[in-house]
Amino acid sequence: MKIVSRDQWFEVKQLSDGIRLIHEPYIRPFYRCNLWHIQGRDKDLLLDSGSGLVSLREQLPWITERPLVAVASHCHFDHIAGHHEFAERLVHPAEADILAAPDGENDLSRAFVGDDMFEAHPDCPLCYAEYRVKAAPATGMIEEGDVLDLGNRVLQVLHTPGHSPGGISLYEATTETLFSGDIIYDGPLIEDAYHSDLNDYARSLQRLSELPIRTVHGGHFGSFSGEHLRNMIDEWQRSHA
Repeated sequence: MKIVSRDQWFEVKQLSDGIRLIHEPYIRPFYRCNLWHIQGRDKDLLLDSGSGLVSLREQLPWITERPLVAVASHCHFDHIAGHHEFAERLVHPAEADILAAPDGENDLSRAFVGDDMFEAHPDCPLCYAEYRVKAAPATGMIEEGDVLDLGNRVLQVLHTPGHSPGGISLYEATTETLFSGDIIYDGPLIEDAYHSDLNDYARSLQRLSELPIRTVHGGHFGSFSGEHLRNMIDEWQRSHA
């Protein structure tokens, strides 16, 4: 397996409107989580924190130059393993126990972490064979209807279970932007995790289809339009009828 230096582990793309995409290019696309850094006037927000193999704060020191809240879209390993690096951590109550005590089973890391996940390994002592998600107990809970106020922008919390019981999405009404986590993204969806629920999935997708959405930033793969979102939801509904 190819070895890469830690300073090559993350890739950062500046998108429009104060949004950065952070990802780990040496993790294969199916497993590669999108980390969304949303810049506000008074504080920043990080939605999801990746695999935890390499320190975000060490390699991207700008990430904590301003007040920041780390939010978990849900608590599978590829989305929360860097959360322990941040002082303020928010999660939906239905998955707070996983964030506080990940054990390899409840965070899915035991099932998924292996050779197939990587195109290269970082040059650090943590090998995937010894992989563990560190505990990062939440400092606060977020639920349906809560708002996260960054000063000049407000993100509404939507409880979107189905992929997992505590799955949330963030919606910015002023820009009609959805950060969807893993309830939907432009790739093969996971509907059969140990705590997935297809009835919840259907209700969550129906709800998203009714929102005015212009842009979707998902938990994996590329961003896409609201029109593509509605087409994907229609296709999902037909295939699950």
